[in-house]
Amino acid sequence: MPTFEIGEQDFLLDERPVQLVSGALHYFRVHPDQWADRIRKARLMGLNTIETYVAWNFHAPDPGTFHLDGRHDLGRFLDLVAAEGMHAIVRPGPYICAEWDNGGLPAWLFADGAAGVRRHDPGFLAAIGTYYAQILPVVAERQVTRGGPVLMVQVENEYGAYPGVPAEERARYLRELVDLTRAQGIDVPLFTSDQADDEHLSRGGLPELHKTANFGSRSLERLAVLRRHQPTGPLMCMEFWDGWFDSWGLIHHTTAPETTAQDLDDLLGAGASANLYMFHGGTNLGLTNGANDKGTYLPITTSYDYDAPLSEHGAPTPKYHALKAVIGKHAPVPDEDPTEPAPAPELEVTLPDRVTLADAEHLLAGTTTRTSGLPPTADALRQWTGFVLYRTQVEADDAVVVVDEVRDRALVALDGEPVGVLDRTSHTASVPLPRRAGTLTLLVEDRGRVNYGSRIGEPKGLVGPVRTARRELTAWDATPLRLADAPTRLAAAFAPAPAAAPLAGPSFHRGEFTAHAGTDHLLRLDGWTRGLVWVNGELLGRYSAQTPTRTLYVPGPYLRDGANELVVLELHGAAAARARFVATPDLGPTEA
Repeated sequence: MPTFEIGEQDFLLDERPVQLVSGALHYFRVHPDQWADRIRKARLMGLNTIETYVAWNFHAPDPGTFHLDGRHDLGRFLDLVAAEGMHAIVRPGPYICAEWDNGGLPAWLFADGAAGVRRHDPGFLAAIGTYYAQILPVVAERQVTRGGPVLMVQVENEYGAYPGVPAEERARYLRELVDLTRAQGIDVPLFTSDQADDEHLSRGGLPELHKTANFGSRSLERLAVLRRHQPTGPLMCMEFWDGWFDSWGLIHHTTAPETTAQDLDDLLGAGASANLYMFHGGTNLGLTNGANDKGTYLPITTSYDYDAPLSEHGAPTPKYHALKAVIGKHAPVPDEDPTEPAPAPELEVTLPDRVTLADAEHLLAGTTTRTSGLPPTADALRQWTGFVLYRTQVEADDAVVVVDEVRDRALVALDGEPVGVLDRTSHTASVPLPRRAGTLTLLVEDRGRVNYGSRIGEPKGLVGPVRTARRELTAWDATPLRLADAPTRLAAAFAPAPAAAPLAGPSFHRGEFTAHAGTDHLLRLDGWTRGLVWVNGELLGRYSAQTPTRTLYVPGPYLRDGANELVVLELHGAAAARARFVATPDLGPTEA
């Protein structure tokens, strides 16, 4: 049976030295019908390995559920890697960061406050044990030692960057994860990965686990840092950052292909192995994007293109060809290159059918909770993502509404009349009210759970008291809105409205367009402000008039021959109920 081991100087595959030239490809960010295409294009670039995270909350969105089929079929993904003649590295967390909602940790795990976060906590470890028992057998049966593609499995992720855990507890926690991993039949080498920083590397692993480092520049300098902490064995950059992620309100991040190529050349020339993060980024479909908060809350965009060698829509980029040329200096690469995809179809779509959120609320509402004290958080309502609608009564002399904390954005209205926005990013915590009594509503949007740092696991919605100029508001109705399948729930509620007229939100808009099954499309919503988009009932994700992203990628497998449905939830307003499909992506400005 094949073997894979960590030798004194090299990785050893069947006792022979091997340099791993890998690329990150997250199956959960790519439609399953496109997995084989993306994997093949990785091989054509000269990669010999595919690396993927496993997002726990992707497989277990609710307590007591676990999905391993369709988009969640990790086994099929790994089988496709093997079919292409490539190896695999699997990083199952439990925490993954990855700019993914809550760093991959299920929000329900922390809702009652009983489980600690990323530490030696009985409740947390018990849940991890259940998770590993569900996911790791899929990996175990596909290990190289059983004839499969999987060479290595990671323990935790960048744990050295996580604050507030004493050294002794860190070691106990990591050793418990090792035991839980081995108990599920994982016998290939285990490793950790941390940023190429002395502090992070010193506290993020264990002496018995192989250390790898994450960086995107100054390769030789970073390898020297890693060697101080990994005195023997092969050196590997587990995340060679060849691009970067984007956040709403900022620029589209890019890196020069020639600079990235030189850093990769230095890395491979030193004999180290590398995993390109990302080879292909994909898309934060639905409401899966994470967020960062280092004083300012910044949610990640729907696009996870990452300026990777293979673009979000599967096209080889100049970086693809530059890195292939570098890899070809150190190992044989295929002569074949991927073909360029044809331009996407161009057409305009009108959305003549409309229903306001107020009129559709009863079709979308979950169970309403009434409280005589603090407003309940979204987590207390078991609403792990999306929107919660809060209601209370105000008097004429209340004058202003002030929240202790909103996570993450709230549209404030009085008797249905918009009066302002509360926003975590801009630190806007108060809105003046008209001088009249009425029903105050706050439509609160979870824009993505923090995926990095000490704020992982925090609740969403309204957190803490809500006050006016003269009192605390304590009588609340809170209703979670079920939006994932909104087009189906609202099918009979839409009514014709003038498509050319400006529109006010929050409101849903529906139209049809003609397409061919399997053809990728790129959607522009110029003139719209902010909201969500569905195509044929599939929630693509968020759009915004903020920079950077100007187009939404519509995977071809979502489309069918003939008529297709487009539904938009606009939260503010738009110039007209029209949208466009365009030929090429526009991910936004690269300079402020």
